[in-house]
Amino acid sequence: MTEAVLLVGGKGTRLRPLTMNTPKPMVPAAGVPFLAHQLARLKEAGVDHVVLATSYLAEVFEPYFGDGAALGMRLTYITEKEPLGTGGAIRSAADALESGPADPVLVLNGDILTGLDTADLVRRHQAAQAAVTLHLTRVEDPRAFGLVPTDSAGRVLAFTEKPTTPDEIVTDQINAGCYVFRRDVIDAIPAGRAVSVEREVFPGLLADGAHLLGVVDRTYWLDLGRPDAFVQASADLVRGVVRSAALPGVPDEYLVLPGAKVADGAKLGGGTVVGAGAEVAPGAVVEGSILLDGARVEEGAWIGASLIGASARIGPRTIVDGAVVGDGAVVGADNELRNGVRVWCETHLPDVSVRFSADC
Repeated sequence: MTEAVLLVGGKGTRLRPLTMNTPKPMVPAAGVPFLAHQLARLKEAGVDHVVLATSYLAEVFEPYFGDGAALGMRLTYITEKEPLGTGGAIRSAADALESGPADPVLVLNGDILTGLDTADLVRRHQAAQAAVTLHLTRVEDPRAFGLVPTDSAGRVLAFTEKPTTPDEIVTDQINAGCYVFRRDVIDAIPAGRAVSVEREVFPGLLADGAHLLGVVDRTYWLDLGRPDAFVQASADLVRGVVRSAALPGVPDEYLVLPGAKVADGAKLGGGTVVGAGAEVAPGAVVEGSILLDGARVEEGAWIGASLIGASARIGPRTIVDGAVVGDGAVVGADNELRNGVRVWCETHLPDVSVRFSADC
């Protein structure tokens, strides 16, 4: 048996207003909650028991996924009453695990899309007899991430969490948010208090001389913490850039869910998703975007690299480019929303020719 812990308790503040009504892992990407894609990949890797460490809007998860039987796996839900950090969340999941002390346990952040061969990561962890194995990836600008330099054999040398000065940037290798823990290492994390796995657990293990293995993998990897990254991830899943068994259809340039209406003369592309009950009017163009359930795009509107919330409405001839419109919001005719603008849930913008840009 292979077990996994999925950390899905965060508030997703960087994704607001998407996460005002929905926890980040449950926001739809490529037609299903993003969490469904992660669970599908774990199933393919041979994982048969997943512990979901929830907190924010915890009541949303179980009604959708149930006990996991429909996925061919078992799901167990735990809920933190108070946020305990990444290490605390992992420790709180320990009582729900069934693995022996030396068995491998996968631990994954709930906001990472990757093409990593997870089963191979487990095999390498076991072959090295490591206490913890970390998936590492390389990025051009590592300042927003935890840096993890390794030696020629992959042994972790240090941890620098989000460097603040140039001399702290000693590598372009970053913590990619997927780990294999030996079960007894999880049990040793302090219980009942906030613990950071990145700032306390990993540096503490290193100081004690534990073997921490870093596996650098350059397959697809994306942190979905920002709205533009979330939209990109959905488009990449729809187009098959990264494969997912949870995709409700075959890879294509767009995905139209049952009950959606796309008028003749409307144009879809770039990995766009049109949610159930959503409507796209004649002459509208939707490129590389997500329209959630019940959204409506009126005649002549242009939507690009954006997310339109559930039951939101985009008025005629309005341009939405690289923006987010929250659930139930109404954007009137002839508006222009660009460059990271976020329209809050239930907001109403009148029919006026005004340009809104986060760069202004």
